[in-house]
Amino acid sequence: MAVLRGPALSEIVIAFVAAFAALFAGRIMPDLLSGWRRALAIGVLRAALIAVTIYEILSTSIVSIPASEVGVVRKVYGVANLAPGHIVATKGETGYQAEIIPPGTFRISIFFNVLNQVDLLPIVVVPQGFYGRIVASDGESLPAGQIMADAWPDDQAQNFLDAEYFMTHGGQKGLQLSVLKPGVYPMNLALFQVKIGYIRNGRDIVADSDDVYDLRGRTVEQTPLDTSITRVPAGMVGVVRSSVQSHGVDCKARTARTDNDGLTAELVPQFCKGVWEISLPPNDYYLNRDAFDVTLVSTRVTTLEFKGGFSRRYIDLKVDAHGDFTQTERTASFPVPAEAADNAINTKIEGWEIPQELRAIVQITPENAPIVVAAVGGQQEVDQRIVVPSIRSLVRNVYGGNITVTEPDAAGKSVTLTRPTRVLDTIENRAVLEQAILERAQIDGRRAGVDIKEIRLGESVIPPELLLARQREQLAGQLRAAFVQEQIAQEQRQKTEQARSTADQQGELVTAQIAVQTAKLLQEKRQAEGHGERLYLEEQAAGQTAQAEVLGKDNVLKLQQLKLVLDLLAAHPEVLANLHLPQTFVAGGSGLEGPAAVLGALLKPSDATGK
Repeated sequence: MAVLRGPALSEIVIAFVAAFAALFAGRIMPDLLSGWRRALAIGVLRAALIAVTIYEILSTSIVSIPASEVGVVRKVYGVANLAPGHIVATKGETGYQAEIIPPGTFRISIFFNVLNQVDLLPIVVVPQGFYGRIVASDGESLPAGQIMADAWPDDQAQNFLDAEYFMTHGGQKGLQLSVLKPGVYPMNLALFQVKIGYIRNGRDIVADSDDVYDLRGRTVEQTPLDTSITRVPAGMVGVVRSSVQSHGVDCKARTARTDNDGLTAELVPQFCKGVWEISLPPNDYYLNRDAFDVTLVSTRVTTLEFKGGFSRRYIDLKVDAHGDFTQTERTASFPVPAEAADNAINTKIEGWEIPQELRAIVQITPENAPIVVAAVGGQQEVDQRIVVPSIRSLVRNVYGGNITVTEPDAAGKSVTLTRPTRVLDTIENRAVLEQAILERAQIDGRRAGVDIKEIRLGESVIPPELLLARQREQLAGQLRAAFVQEQIAQEQRQKTEQARSTADQQGELVTAQIAVQTAKLLQEKRQAEGHGERLYLEEQAAGQTAQAEVLGKDNVLKLQQLKLVLDLLAAHPEVLANLHLPQTFVAGGSGLEGPAAVLGALLKPSDATGK
């Protein structure tokens, strides 16, 4: 703090003495000189005394305030004293005056610096992201039971910072509920003390100290004060717990409930003392941390993981070149990750200890956030005191109880049945287990004001002995499948070789195929000819039978003989040239006797002479 100029009565005395001496300079001038020399000396003396008088008067009357500071006036000589308990005067009493001298002021007020002392104090600067905490050193006393002065409306902010208006319009002494928003303020630091704390709960620390503005000027203090703005990020709401109550508001509390038999809490309307029934949506708020405690509650879908915290045994199977199995055992430890809500849930199924990893998707709705905070605390308390223990208990109950599944019966028909949970259900019926846990967890979640949206099972730490038979079966099946594939490949290779050999002997195969086809055609021809001959003979026999019935068997025989002779002669006409036709006369007869006699004569052998 700098003092512009303190009161100096000696300067006033000097001014009056100099003025009096100037007035009576002729009388006090010694008679050592005479004539014009005396008159000149008196004139010079009078001018000097007048200059001293003017200087002394101006030095106590000029008021000049730098542009970066304000002048806080303390009246030293006044006509009245301040009332007991007050330190700021509004009616010209002795002491600090409510009215300040603004920055950049220059004025002349006769003997002002004699009657008053002007303290040059800095302008209050509140940076972005913070507010100024105000304490008033004067004003009306607070009512009984009230810990902070009433808030000033936003449209009265300028009047609130005007010390004279504050003192004459009901301003209250002590810690103010109203705060200074970011900006530059020329304030009367005799009335107001302003603190700005730069600690942000360990995040985005600008400084580890406070700026303090008061009559000492701007100083630095090492305190844990935090005057950062209240920032409600996106995806969250702010639940306000207030320690003050505004006037003119009906602050009747109501009992709020999350569910029929869920959490209950007493909530109050906004600006009342207690937990507000309406939470703050995402935004920045200039809330006085001395009066309002804001708990941030996430309304996003969040994940609770139950993971790690167990040791797991493995039995590794290997197959050698001969197809024989060998097995080795090993153990691995899984610690609990830092981000996990809790370790894996230890369950018991069919007498086996089964650590089960799990992930739960949960959400707190904005409507339930005030009830949850008032009844339990913050979101971490809700998770650790309600949600996590509830899920652990429900998983154990489902794994140690019954589940409803659809399975084939002895006839192969699908039937729905309820049976005890089995170890291998954690592999084969995971969806059924997840749904059973979710349905139960949602009921408990609604009671706690938490919406449990999803349950997903993670790793099930099944004892390796239970999986060994299945692993051996799988390996055997894979070996069998590999053998089948090799067999198919071998057959395919043989077919390929056969096709290649067939292609190489294509000419011979074509010739053989033609020969086969020719033989088949000849066979078919002979069969056709034989069939025709048989038909011909059958028809011929039928004709001969008919002839025999008409001509008689002997005549038919003779006719056949004749036909053969005629056929022979037709085929060999030269036989007729060597024949000697007989002189045979046949008379009578009614059949073939004549032709037969002629034929008989021809066939009769001649004697030795040819006669």
